Amino acid sequence: MSRQYPIEKMRNFGIIAHIDAGKTTVSERLLFYTGVSHKIGEVHEGDTVMDWMPQERERGITITAAAITMHWKGIQMNLIDTPGHIDFTAEVQRSLRVLDGAVVVFDGVAGVEPQSETVWRQADKYGTPRICFINKLDRMGGNFEKSFQSILDKLTLNAVAMNLPIGEEEHLGAIIDLLKMKAIYFEGEKGENVVEKEIPADMLEKAKVWREKMVDRIAGEDDILTDKLLGGQDISSEELMTVMRKACLAFKLVPVFCGSALKNKGTQLILDAVVDYLPSPMDIGFVKGTDPKTGAEIERKFNDAEPFSALVFKVATDPLVGQLTFFRVYSGTLQKGTYVLNSVTGEQERIARILRMKSNSREELDVLYAGEIGATVGLKDTSTGHTLCDKDKPVVLEKISFPEPVIAMRVEPKTKADQEKLIMSIRKLTQEDPTFRIKEDIETGETIISGMGELHLDIIQDRLKREFNVDANFGRPQVAYKETITAESEAEEKYVRQSGGKGQYGHVCIRLKPRERGAGFEFIDEIKGGAIPKEFIKPTEKGIIEALDKGISAGYPMVDVEVTLFDGSFHDVDSSEFAFKIAGSMAVQDGAKRAKPVILEPIMKTEVITPEAFFGTVISDLNSRRGKIEETKERAGMKILDAMVPLSEMFGYATALRSLTEGRASFTMEFNSYEQVPSNVAQQIIEGKTK
Repeated sequence: MSRQYPIEKMRNFGIIAHIDAGKTTVSERLLFYTGVSHKIGEVHEGDTVMDWMPQERERGITITAAAITMHWKGIQMNLIDTPGHIDFTAEVQRSLRVLDGAVVVFDGVAGVEPQSETVWRQADKYGTPRICFINKLDRMGGNFEKSFQSILDKLTLNAVAMNLPIGEEEHLGAIIDLLKMKAIYFEGEKGENVVEKEIPADMLEKAKVWREKMVDRIAGEDDILTDKLLGGQDISSEELMTVMRKACLAFKLVPVFCGSALKNKGTQLILDAVVDYLPSPMDIGFVKGTDPKTGAEIERKFNDAEPFSALVFKVATDPLVGQLTFFRVYSGTLQKGTYVLNSVTGEQERIARILRMKSNSREELDVLYAGEIGATVGLKDTSTGHTLCDKDKPVVLEKISFPEPVIAMRVEPKTKADQEKLIMSIRKLTQEDPTFRIKEDIETGETIISGMGELHLDIIQDRLKREFNVDANFGRPQVAYKETITAESEAEEKYVRQSGGKGQYGHVCIRLKPRERGAGFEFIDEIKGGAIPKEFIKPTEKGIIEALDKGISAGYPMVDVEVTLFDGSFHDVDSSEFAFKIAGSMAVQDGAKRAKPVILEPIMKTEVITPEAFFGTVISDLNSRRGKIEETKERAGMKILDAMVPLSEMFGYATALRSLTEGRASFTMEFNSYEQVPSNVAQQIIEGKTK
């Protein structure tokens, strides 16, 4: 069976944005206009195709990235609608890792919002070409020029307006296409008939000014067009499109479109823009990986004839088929019924079924080709970030990195019968979500779950109850504090035990040094002349890591520390791995106490939107929560506060803010960094932990 669409006729793209910018509404329109769905689902009515989980429909937000395949003008498109809420940032990270391009949606009233910046930086990290869509221009306060300016000010100076709205707020009537210099009207009950007309006379001058800006920017990226422009010659729209595509793929320009998805205006222009400006797998050409045996770099071309390689970017539990594993094929083809190698675990996996996903429904396939996105069921040891490849030509593709959880919670089963069910269910959820973690507290025997925020853990609780039928008690959310050191110190420790038979002997000398925030742990082996034999170095490191994980001051993991093992001694008969592990552990505990240990807490970047009448109240409340106000500004008659606030002070803030502002203010927050806790607060944390 041969390919239905050649690789250059494919587009893998995602929709990314701040929460409530209208991503899912845009996705639903794309599905309707491409014929995938015959009815437009609405977020406010809870009947969208892309938000299919009950938790998503009830809250009107996207929680998991949903994948769907559609077709437009002879192009096969694989679309992933990602969440906007920062608690589900892992979904955006893993989607961007396997997508070739992105559509960034902005709220036409608010312009660039905090999480717009976050997803933009994530797209920068993966080098993802993108186009922008300024949505919601039908809303009160919708303003294209202000929103466009906020993209230039906060995200990139390379944004180029390709559209202009005719009318704003409730008078939004049509869109001007600055390339064709035509007014585009969306007629019919659902805006399905795209009609080109002449630009209204009262908009013509403005359109000419904006077109001139657009031509200047695009022509500046190409020597031939620059010469034409300087020579006063006409430049055709085809020439402009060709140069714009090249510049967009090279991250030199970002085309910006506009409209209102809810009012069915401008959405088809996004589909055209995806075809015209976003890359096919051929434009990207190849993916880099490493040889699992030698570590040498390998390039795999996006070609059906190359050896098979695919990256697993998501694992999900489906109530009907069990565990679904989503993957992107980079090279070669995958046949149903064949065996592939998981190059990370070294295990072989059988591909019993290949599925093409349509959100939460599916289509069976016999073969999947290079560049495509699909799913399979029944893989045993494969999780997010693993590489599946040809067993004779192994390769490990670049993994996906995820942020550390910042909030934790105690969980215990209500009955003995629920004990095993609870652990099994939590394990399944940790396989699905790399930012959701589970650990046993050795001292108390409690099960601790941790995630990216209160909403994240709230959704986990809801899923345990509904999907897995697990009844459990949940403790209050706790901040995931960390510890570190602020000074250098040295420590020497001998572990000597003599009891009748063979004794124990381990002797180590270590040096501890603080590292930059976020740099992590580093172990340096400086043993010379065999003072400690090679076989005891690894156990010593293991003991050091275990001691750091237990913490020094308050039992929280110690981070950003460099430990150097520089001397020690051993006994021919009595030395053992166990003795050196204990010596390493004791040395760290001793040295860290003298290296001025401190406690670190997660600081959240918080944006509060409030009516001016409550501005002073909101500021004084944030100050009382140890918040630092970074900036205040105005947007559409509302005051905007940007602040850095410790997470520990933000529990229950949604309720507090509602009561302070008669329910008229809103806020968003995302993790920013770990910072040192003031000494008076640190004392309370230590006392609370020891109690």
